[in-house]
Amino acid sequence: MIRVFDAFSGIGGFRSGLERVGGFEFAAWCEIDKFAQKAYRALYDTGGEQFYENIRNIDAGELADFDLLTGGFPCVRHVPD
Repeated sequence: MIRVFDAFSGIGGFRSGLERVGGFEFAAWCEIDKFAQKAYRALYDTGGEQFYENIRNIDAGELADFDLLTGGFPCVRHVPD
């Protein structure tokens, strides 16, 4: 079983694909957007996984063990002037 850390997870595009293939276990995920977090939790069973809201605040010493790091490109929101 390959353990995964899903960084910049959004609503779980990488996770969806890996779950369909099989052989992956999700150890942790990280997403700063509150709406994407809500969708991710609704779509996937995240019980027992470590959650990080902001990747900048992760203490590497407390990070779950993982074999594969996935990550979507961070989204940039356009804020009108």
